[in-house]
Amino acid sequence: MVKKALNHCSVPVIISAIGARKNGVPCTCPLCTSDRRSCVTTSEGVQLAKELGATYLELHTLNDFYIQKYFGGVLEYFMIQSLNQKSSEKMKKRKKIQKCHRVQPPQLEQPEKMPILKGEASHYNTDLHNLLCGCQCADVAFYPEDLSTVAEAHKVILCSVSPLFMLLFGVKSPADIPDTSIVQMAQSLFAVEAGAASPLAPYGAPPCILPIRVVVKDSVFCSCLPDILLFIYSGAFQWERLEEDIKKKLKDPEKTEQVLEKVKCILKTPGKQNSVKVCRSHQIKQLYNTSLKLFFNTPVLADVIFKIQGATVPAHRAVLVARCEVMAAMFNGNYLEANSVLVPVYGVSKDTFLSFLEYLYTDSCCPASILQAMSLLICAEMYQVMRLQHICELYIITQLQSMPSRELASTSLSIVSLLKKAKFHNSDCLSTWLLHFIATNYLIFSQKPEFQELSVEERNFVEMHRWPSNLYLKQLADYRNYIHSQKCHCTVM
Repeated sequence: MVKKALNHCSVPVIISAIGARKNGVPCTCPLCTSDRRSCVTTSEGVQLAKELGATYLELHTLNDFYIQKYFGGVLEYFMIQSLNQKSSEKMKKRKKIQKCHRVQPPQLEQPEKMPILKGEASHYNTDLHNLLCGCQCADVAFYPEDLSTVAEAHKVILCSVSPLFMLLFGVKSPADIPDTSIVQMAQSLFAVEAGAASPLAPYGAPPCILPIRVVVKDSVFCSCLPDILLFIYSGAFQWERLEEDIKKKLKDPEKTEQVLEKVKCILKTPGKQNSVKVCRSHQIKQLYNTSLKLFFNTPVLADVIFKIQGATVPAHRAVLVARCEVMAAMFNGNYLEANSVLVPVYGVSKDTFLSFLEYLYTDSCCPASILQAMSLLICAEMYQVMRLQHICELYIITQLQSMPSRELASTSLSIVSLLKKAKFHNSDCLSTWLLHFIATNYLIFSQKPEFQELSVEERNFVEMHRWPSNLYLKQLADYRNYIHSQKCHCTVM
């Protein structure tokens, strides 16, 4: 009967047993002792409560205190829960009815993923290593005292890593180097041959045909000089490898140690001691990036002058040939520039060309704006320096991605003009990315006059990949009309 009653209402049933039970001892109250056979046990009460989904209580006595504290409190709780459940079911039913008859807002799809532009790894060390192996534009020749062999090198590279070579080739005087050990090592180990070409050619003079001849007074050191030069040009202090190469060549631990100590002295910073640990941890690449910059746009050791926009920019053929294949062909081929000191430059501004040269010297660049990066990209494409071109592309993409929509709508920068230049100068990755960028920001760019300058093919691409799509905008317009109609009200408002 209780189960049947529960099917028609949600009032909970509370089963209560009167009497105290301790450790299973039967209750001795009059109600229980009057007829023990009809007494409901605890297990029977709990089982019945589980079947009905009710609450089982054991009251010590049937008085107002226990009725109010236990029976009444639990009944009140279940009544509140029942009312809440009815209210919740009613609300769900109402929402379900409204959902069936209400127009759902359109779902905005995600824009297409932009093309990923991968950068190119630096080959700065490899370029300088190849410069030594190819012996292009060598302006230094090291000889033993018997003039039997020769090892060629480049003054600007040697001077960028060692104050000793700066002293040897006249870049610095002994007074400029406070460390006397470097001065003594230069005098005891090397000697510029009398009658050789002047260490410092006058600024603007023709390039020297014969390299400077330097005699190495220590025959043991001279025999290891090719390995030492390879170590210097390799771009990293691979000290263990140099140590192994010299050990194999000399096969004498004492002589090996003497040669290594002289290498440490040559590469030592004035006023500091070079330990093996320092040699292992330092990188010559870092020295190149900082020290070669000292020779950027300076007449010191310069053997070529670029004339651009009425100004002159000095440079060093060795660096240009090592870092740029077009420059290498220009200075080593059958071109006028091969035997000329003054080289005119056309089609590039002075600032852009200086930024280009700075990259060749330091392997880094930092454009000041998107337009400057595009100009540098054009210069890099002219001289076929692909890594610099990729760096400029990444800079332009990063800057455009960081611009908020409001700034993008008000900027005077023409994205379509950038697209045209990128296509004209064979920057396929950037041009593809810019097309996707215009399509992704369709609502902004479609309102600009420059949008009409897109070609038919470009316009078709943008319309195909536009975001948001035409279908979504139509669905959104229909939904807004529905929301603002008299028969419907926005549930949020």
